[in-house]
Amino acid sequence: MDQDMRTKVGCWERIKRSSWAYPTAVLSLYGFFANFRPAEPFLTPYLIGPYKNISEEQVTNYLFPIWTYSYLAVLFPVFLLTDFLLYKPVIVAQGLFLVTNYVLLCFAPGLAAMTFLQVNYAVVTATEVAYFSYIYSVVPAEEYQRVTGYLRGAMLVGYTLGASLGQVLVSLVGMSYFYINVINLSTLCVAFLLSLCLPMPQRGLFFQGQASSPQQDNTVTDSEVGGGWCGRRNFLQAGELLWRSFRDSYSSRHLIYWAQWWALATAGYFQVFNYIQLMWNHIEPSGTSSVYNGGVEAVTTLVGKSEFL
Repeated sequence: MDQDMRTKVGCWERIKRSSWAYPTAVLSLYGFFANFRPAEPFLTPYLIGPYKNISEEQVTNYLFPIWTYSYLAVLFPVFLLTDFLLYKPVIVAQGLFLVTNYVLLCFAPGLAAMTFLQVNYAVVTATEVAYFSYIYSVVPAEEYQRVTGYLRGAMLVGYTLGASLGQVLVSLVGMSYFYINVINLSTLCVAFLLSLCLPMPQRGLFFQGQASSPQQDNTVTDSEVGGGWCGRRNFLQAGELLWRSFRDSYSSRHLIYWAQWWALATAGYFQVFNYIQLMWNHIEPSGTSSVYNGGVEAVTTLVGKSEFL
């Protein structure tokens, strides 16, 4: 037994010393648990049911639009802060906001608390940029394709299994939505603790040096960029690099077409995602074992997003 334990410890130490395996493993586990949300397919029935007692009209016309517009408002500042703070603090913040989200869902009554929850969730969705960009600052370029597949796969597997578990708990166990949210809260606490184990990157894309810009001299030192994060020259160079990246990227007509398609597809998905549960509630009122929200969303994730794996 002692020999097996020493072998396992030795393997873990080798993973931690690896240039890409350890951060990829921790971030993949974080992505799995952060998206393992058995309660999410049943959010609308939970809000309009006896637990929160919010009307369908308030959910449709007031709460969900708050998330949409708040997400739009915080997306660009979060994008800049993600690089400025070197990714990990933003991922930790996302984990904390996810925990806060489900603490509010479980224990905070009233429309005002649910309003704050929507703003809180907007920050969660906006900080997903840190999840996808962190890994490129800590792994070699030749591993980008592999680690991207691992991270995307961890997210989709987590959401699929979470939705499936939620469906099993509703249909076979008859568990109330409140206790499913409590289970969800526990998995998000695990995700938050995992985010603390991520190694801190040493460089960012736009701040902390010019390593990612091939047009610039890589011999620039920290003192030359203004003496750290708050140097004025550092901010000017970050703005210049942002503008150059924007100009070079959108000089391609094919990329513009792709960006427009992606924006429309994402907007359409969010529109359906927000309001489909209300339609399901009209078809089959919540509170019965014949509600299949979790099963439908699990299958949707498998067949609709499997091209990312």
